[in-house]
Amino acid sequence: MNNRIITDISNYIFVSDQPEEADAIFLPGGSYPEQPEYAARLYHMGYARWLIPSGGISIKRDVWPGVRSKADRYNGNYQSDCEFLTDALIKNGVPADAIIREDHSGHTRDNAFLSRRAVDENGIEINTALIVCKAFHARRCLMLYQMAFPDVKIKVCPVSCYNITKDNWYKTEQGIDRVLGELARCGNQFVGDIKEYLLQ
Repeated sequence: MNNRIITDISNYIFVSDQPEEADAIFLPGGSYPEQPEYAARLYHMGYARWLIPSGGISIKRDVWPGVRSKADRYNGNYQSDCEFLTDALIKNGVPADAIIREDHSGHTRDNAFLSRRAVDENGIEINTALIVCKAFHARRCLMLYQMAFPDVKIKVCPVSCYNITKDNWYKTEQGIDRVLGELARCGNQFVGDIKEYLLQ
């Protein structure tokens, strides 16, 4: 559809960069294995030394919801996003000593800022990083991780989940709800953070 509104929303929400060599790969919380599988491929291709999976249980839930696909392979008794992401990374050949875990966050802002705490506590220096996240989550992840790591050059390497992409999100009710929800959160969740970030 040739529609300026759709084009502008698509270009804003669906941030996507070519991967570049970096110090670390961030994995904001999630329950789709495509995310850690892609991060593991990037690791094996030499794109980063550290992988930083993040996530406890979403503040929207009381328990971890379970693996969203490939549950026959990823069949652990996972209690958090981080536990699942870590196991998936290891099952895809990433050594445990390359993984820095953050397992207390309940939403994306905490994914970013608690990952910063984990990095600092482990004495890791990060100057460049990749974020591997859901495609429709890319803009919000980039904004929050950039605030948590203001001096780090960050690229976003998204994966498609829920079959929601830049080219089709406006064709289904689920896609519209997901993307417009992200658009709203990119505004209303950032008022205080953006002011503080800009006034530093």
